[in-house]
Amino acid sequence: MSPAPADANGRRIYDLDHAHVFNSWAVQGAWDPIVIERAEGCSLWDCDGKEYLDFASQQVFTNVGYQHPKLVASIQAQAAEMSVMGVNFANRARSEAAEALTSLFGETHQKVFFTNGGADANENAIRMARLFTGRRKVLSAYRSYHGNTGAAIVATGDQRRWPNEYADGHAHFFGPYLYRSEFGSTTAEEESARALAHMRHVIELEGPPTIAAILLESVVGAAGVLVPPPGYLRGVRALCDEFGIVYIADEVMSGFGRTGLMFGFEHDLDASNPPDLITVAKGINSGYVPIGGVIISNPIADFFDDKFYPGGLTYSGHPLACGSISANLEIIRDEGLVDNAAAIGSDVLGPGLHQLAASSEIVGDVRGIGLFWAIELVRDKATKEPLASYGASSPEMAQITRALTAAGLLTLPIGNRIHLSPPLPVTPTQTAQALHTLTMVLAP
Repeated sequence: MSPAPADANGRRIYDLDHAHVFNSWAVQGAWDPIVIERAEGCSLWDCDGKEYLDFASQQVFTNVGYQHPKLVASIQAQAAEMSVMGVNFANRARSEAAEALTSLFGETHQKVFFTNGGADANENAIRMARLFTGRRKVLSAYRSYHGNTGAAIVATGDQRRWPNEYADGHAHFFGPYLYRSEFGSTTAEEESARALAHMRHVIELEGPPTIAAILLESVVGAAGVLVPPPGYLRGVRALCDEFGIVYIADEVMSGFGRTGLMFGFEHDLDASNPPDLITVAKGINSGYVPIGGVIISNPIADFFDDKFYPGGLTYSGHPLACGSISANLEIIRDEGLVDNAAAIGSDVLGPGLHQLAASSEIVGDVRGIGLFWAIELVRDKATKEPLASYGASSPEMAQITRALTAAGLLTLPIGNRIHLSPPLPVTPTQTAQALHTLTMVLAP
């Protein structure tokens, strides 16, 4: 438990939250939040004045950091110009946001369907794939998370799916995960080849004529920060082409510079043959106003030129959110944030985490790319017994999280892992500070 705020107004907010807010993914009676008063750059301050270095970007979305003046100004200007407009009218903010997004893909993808977030982006991508192919089934990985709406949560592979399985037409496969390989692999090359052979078998046994889409996080996020080995995404693209399956790339976490390229799939796929549907949210505008979308390949978009699309959202392409997308992309470009993510990841954060793994008795594995990393904690390095069982936490994990937070470092603990995803402007000095705190807690 975190200490209750000493500040009177902070205590009032804390008590109101407990009294009236029903919180996500939580046992309500055990909910014990820090009350945040302000945020700037890569830091947060609670109502008692304590500063925290944010190495989680909340839930991996504050890509340009907090209170970026250009992004705040874009929202203020849009509110003054046009704060709201329904989906049945065109408006400048939505049209320009769509143009800015499609410009990232050359000529292959020229349409965007805007949503309120990542879950409904995946929901609509699944719907598009089913209508386009005339097929029903969707394949996705066991270690995955795609959102908490009807089809998206059933496409999810992790334990959050279990109490939410109301949609049908879904099957799962094992993706590459060398540290705990399902295929007995000892190298990345073996893991890639064997995972692709497994996917082919799943396709063949599920029935190619029944499969509408393969939905795949370009870098698995909440289920472990699993970076695909070289050739894996190319292999998935080839299987989709062979069997007429729509390839949906979930870039909700990995998009917009997080991995050291604009999109995670770009590390492995040729620009001439990208995924058919690309779902985005979070980093699309750094979470400043809720929005997501499906970036649609030309053949799928063209399919609906003379066919009714049976889907829509009241706030699709909301002007306040759309007005911040272009500014967000300009900040990422003008401030070199994609290059900064790549450099900090390869030169500072990655080497520091590998050094930590060598010195700590409980760090079994570290993995990541750009500013997207996970530390996997174990009871025994030889047996790889996790520090928390699958789908759960443990007293040890709770103690580690409390120690990191008390030291002023915010991370994203999930299962037996500590996820690290700082805002993209993070500096070498801030990264060294985070590494020092991690070392003090995990390798004292």
